[in-house]
Amino acid sequence: MSTATTAKPQAKQPAKGGRRLSLPVLLLIIAGVLVLTSVVRLISGADGITSTGQMSTALRLAVPIGLAGLGGLWAERAGVVNIGLEGMMILGTWFGAWAGYQWGPWTGVVFGIIGGALGAVLHAIATVTFNVNHIVSGVALNILALGTTRYLSKFTFEDAPQGSSKQSPPIDSLGTFDVPGLSGWLETLNDKHWFLVSDLAGLVGGLITDLSPLTVVAVALVPATWYVLWRTSFGLRLRSCGENPVAAESLGVNVYKYKYIAVIISGGFAGLGGAFLSIVASNVYLDGQTAGRGYIGLAAMIFGNWMPGGLALGAGLFGYTDSLNLRGGTTNVHALILLLAILLVAGAAYLAWQKKYVPTAITLVISAVMFFWYTSTDEVPRQVVSAAPYIVTLLVLSFSAQRLRMPKADGMPYRKGQGK
Repeated sequence: MSTATTAKPQAKQPAKGGRRLSLPVLLLIIAGVLVLTSVVRLISGADGITSTGQMSTALRLAVPIGLAGLGGLWAERAGVVNIGLEGMMILGTWFGAWAGYQWGPWTGVVFGIIGGALGAVLHAIATVTFNVNHIVSGVALNILALGTTRYLSKFTFEDAPQGSSKQSPPIDSLGTFDVPGLSGWLETLNDKHWFLVSDLAGLVGGLITDLSPLTVVAVALVPATWYVLWRTSFGLRLRSCGENPVAAESLGVNVYKYKYIAVIISGGFAGLGGAFLSIVASNVYLDGQTAGRGYIGLAAMIFGNWMPGGLALGAGLFGYTDSLNLRGGTTNVHALILLLAILLVAGAAYLAWQKKYVPTAITLVISAVMFFWYTSTDEVPRQVVSAAPYIVTLLVLSFSAQRLRMPKADGMPYRKGQGK
């Protein structure tokens, strides 16, 4: 008698890392956080957390982080891990300032892109052609870029007017602009401190007030990246190199070429972010100017699950926490401790609904500590404000790690013809 049995259809397994949030759910979460932020503002009296000036500063600080993240997105979608974003940004700051103070800011922007791309070429040669470990190559590039720019600064900026071995001469401004009529009206509405309405006015007003033309270009690159990578045949071929290069090669895709293109574009984006720092954010090159923003950009890309929209949200979050250093930091961060405590309670409720009781208990304990910290103090130490961007980076990556899905062949060695 046959022992064969009729195979039963298998239930579809959930995707590893959980389901991706749909747009309506994501918008609902954002709206909920905005309402809670408004409530916290009214309770704490920290009106600065949603002021127009705070949001405008946050946008300016988010741009270089977002550009570095976009650079990482292009490289990693083609299968190349780009830890060298920091070094490419450093090259962008130096090249942008060097050309900018001599021939004008827009020339500096172009040279900043070129500087980042030159660093990317080195990374591509090492990782794509010679199969050097991507992390090792990226770290080596960061060290090389830092040493090279410091060496060059001694011969280019030290004898220049108003320059030094660690600082370039001032660079002319690209200029700023507001949206006529709307910017002023939103700022007036924000100053009234009404519940939710003033917070929305501060958020929108910050996005259209005191804008640099380069900020507009940077923001436009986010949807442009999405369109090229997800709506064109070029983007499909490039992403296939990061998912399954052997299969892509079998279909006639020149994997090496697409990896090189992706990494060079990646360096160009990072270099543009560096040029933004030296030309727009401070109008001079300074030694150590990037301050780890390349790494934070990489964290924003991971937080965004290797997608442009999520990356933009991550860059905005990190830019906001970075802006607290410049505008009423100790008072505003103290108010945000209350917001964090409330969000942790909401997170504990969600974990309890999923019957994850041990994480629920841990989350509630942390929330209680946050509540106690808030009620027993009037402001936080300045050191906490300075560390806020890096603390938020670690917290966000910790909580979002289970939902992430990187390209399957990201960082894996590949040789032409290895599938034969």
